Amino acid sequence: MHLFRTKSVEQTLAETGDSERKLVRTLGVWDLAMMGVAVAVGAGIFSVGAQAIAYHAGPAAIVSFLIAGIVCGAAVMCYAEFASMIPVAGSAYTFTYTTMGELVAWVIGWDLILEMLMAGSVIAKYWGVYLNDFLHLIGWNTTTQVHVGSLSVDVAPLMIVGLFTVLLVFGTRLSTRVDSALTVLKIGIVLFVVIVGFFYIKASNFTPFIPPEQPASSVRGASASGAMMQPLWQWMTGMQPTVYGVPGILSGAALVFFAFLGFDVVATASEETKDPGRNVPLGIGLGMTMVTVLYMLVAIVTTGMVSYKQLAKVDSPSLATGFELAGATWAAKIISLGIVIGLTTVVMVLLLGLTRVIFAMSRDGLLPRSLSKVGKHGTPARLQIMVGVVVALVACLLNVDILADMVNIGTLSAFTLVALGIPIMRRKRPDLPRAFRMPGNPWVPILIALANFWLMLNLSVLTWLRFLVWLIVGFLIYFGYSYRHSLLGTGGLTDHASQAGKPAEPATSPTVGSVERE
Repeated sequence: MHLFRTKSVEQTLAETGDSERKLVRTLGVWDLAMMGVAVAVGAGIFSVGAQAIAYHAGPAAIVSFLIAGIVCGAAVMCYAEFASMIPVAGSAYTFTYTTMGELVAWVIGWDLILEMLMAGSVIAKYWGVYLNDFLHLIGWNTTTQVHVGSLSVDVAPLMIVGLFTVLLVFGTRLSTRVDSALTVLKIGIVLFVVIVGFFYIKASNFTPFIPPEQPASSVRGASASGAMMQPLWQWMTGMQPTVYGVPGILSGAALVFFAFLGFDVVATASEETKDPGRNVPLGIGLGMTMVTVLYMLVAIVTTGMVSYKQLAKVDSPSLATGFELAGATWAAKIISLGIVIGLTTVVMVLLLGLTRVIFAMSRDGLLPRSLSKVGKHGTPARLQIMVGVVVALVACLLNVDILADMVNIGTLSAFTLVALGIPIMRRKRPDLPRAFRMPGNPWVPILIALANFWLMLNLSVLTWLRFLVWLIVGFLIYFGYSYRHSLLGTGGLTDHASQAGKPAEPATSPTVGSVERE
């Protein structure tokens, strides 16, 4: 069996010439930056930071955000180099197919489906929860719950998923314009809340900046309590679950990494980007900078308004909790509105990303080829509708809370392999034009991969067990269907490439010439 057969870059680019499976390039730098901010700044900005402060790192959660931001920023620079060479849908899946082979690419594609399906369903569900909370806060005694016999269904996820599914079917540019407008609005709300919060800061709440390490059992509600919920590396080394101290900063970084989820989705849209060699790196970099700054500002405000010890006594600490404990209960309405708008934009980007990953895998034959056909608007309309239906049903009917932490491990595994792919591709194809080059090859990409893997080890034992189950299911599908239907294995990819005509040249800026060999 040829499990590690690889596609050439030329074959990958040639696939985009198939008129039945060709996406339209309409996106620019600002569209990509807003897409990254849209998916990374959601409800998490109002809650994840407070949880990291209360249960993991105390005031040093600010450092946790910085660590997560640096690791994610370095990882997405690797994405940017690949996207400048291979501006094709599929993101990490496509990049891995050209470097490490089909089996590894399948694993990453399967992980990305897990990441975006779970994230999309969880976010759509909580959009309904927070919408109802906001309506009650402003005095509207209504609900989006509908009772069908003994079954209670929240129709809010159906509404939000349905709206963006329709927009995405009619064109990526239209949906990103709507998403960008909402993203600008939610950034304004976040900045307003941060500015107001600075007036409630007390310097004493930042002391001690790194609280002394202590057993997790001594902190009410700490997520590290219990063997299944402690970080994997602590469980493997036989250490007792702890919070705070330096280990708390690292486990906090693994937790808040969820905040930077969206930037692999941006790379997924590179096939729909104008001049991707220039616009993808710039869009990712601009969006990443904005998100890191916003999250650190919120962490500073949350820490400064109230002691981490007070937050640890609350069941579900959040930025709203900080305002309430500081006596500013009025802020709850504004924060609630910010959460509803924030989650609205996240849903759209995740629907786009999930569809594009499945689209790329289908175009390669690893999933049924019929899924990758595009409609008259230049989008995979049938697949987009199918994805929307699945996400909406999972959000409405299933308890997806326990699977939310699966999102992080899927993202980190993809980041790790993309970073390792940089030195491999530099050695295999030094001749390819690269509009953007990851500096410090090969050592910096290797360090990035190790940093991402270390964050994975800081996720819980239970998360790893669920991840292994997901991988087993993926292997059953691959060996039962995908390996036998892969175009690369059947020769269909070569035939298709010849029919598509001359392979498209990698999109680069006009100033990029020959590439130096390293």
